[in-house]
Amino acid sequence: MSQPYTYEYFTVTFPAEHQYVAHVEINRPAKLNAFIEAMWHELSNLINRLSTDPSIRAIVLSGAGPKAFTAGLDVHAASQGTLSPSDNTEEPLDPARKATQLRRHILEFQHCISTLEKCEKPVIVAMHGFSLGLAIDLSVAADVRVCAADVRFAVKEVDIGLAADIGTLSRLPKVVGSFGWVKEVSLSGREFGAEEALRVGFVSRVFKDKEEAVKGALGLAALIAGKSPVAVQGTKELLNWSRDRSVEDGLRYTAVWNSAALQTRDVEAALLSGIQKRKPTFEKL
Repeated sequence: MSQPYTYEYFTVTFPAEHQYVAHVEINRPAKLNAFIEAMWHELSNLINRLSTDPSIRAIVLSGAGPKAFTAGLDVHAASQGTLSPSDNTEEPLDPARKATQLRRHILEFQHCISTLEKCEKPVIVAMHGFSLGLAIDLSVAADVRVCAADVRFAVKEVDIGLAADIGTLSRLPKVVGSFGWVKEVSLSGREFGAEEALRVGFVSRVFKDKEEAVKGALGLAALIAGKSPVAVQGTKELLNWSRDRSVEDGLRYTAVWNSAALQTRDVEAALLSGIQKRKPTFEKL
């Protein structure tokens, strides 16, 4: 790597056995990996760097420690002022001005979490233990979700007097097959586990424990990283584009995208490797 990936709240490793894969761990285990404001800014910076790093083709996101992927937003830290921009002023803000500040703050938070979705590289999330609130926001902004059998999910915001506002209510209905189920868990804040998450399609695989979940996620990332990066980047872009648009719009954008992408030498390399029964290699992107 040309520059070290050194962060206060995240550790980044590059497994020697999995070429082109980055493993990012949320690293605040003493606080159940709960997020403070500095963490979402760090995450955004980190994912943006990995997005354009030609040495990386797939990313795995997990949580350090045995207890939690992340317990969500650090409510205690947030209560000290980040939820209310007028708390530290002598005079209360005019309601319209306070709303403007809050809206800017929320949009900034949303933008940081959306970097997972906008990342050029596929992001696989491996969850275990407490995976609450912001954990759902993070995971639905990612591309693939796997979990350990001990996972405890919840759209928790309703229990702290909020409507989830960082992505869950917009993305979760597009991830799972039942809008009624999404409303149930979002309105009630109830916990659900690995088996239920698999049944509704929230996760694609369940592993016996955290170690196996991370191992499985890294294996999947390595499989993806072995494909043409031109093809993988295009596939993610086109799937995300088409998800929110009509079939006709999706087909038209695909035609425009592939009119450039199909000129890559990767197509020839992939076809020849199949004929010659060997593993293809692809240039960095």
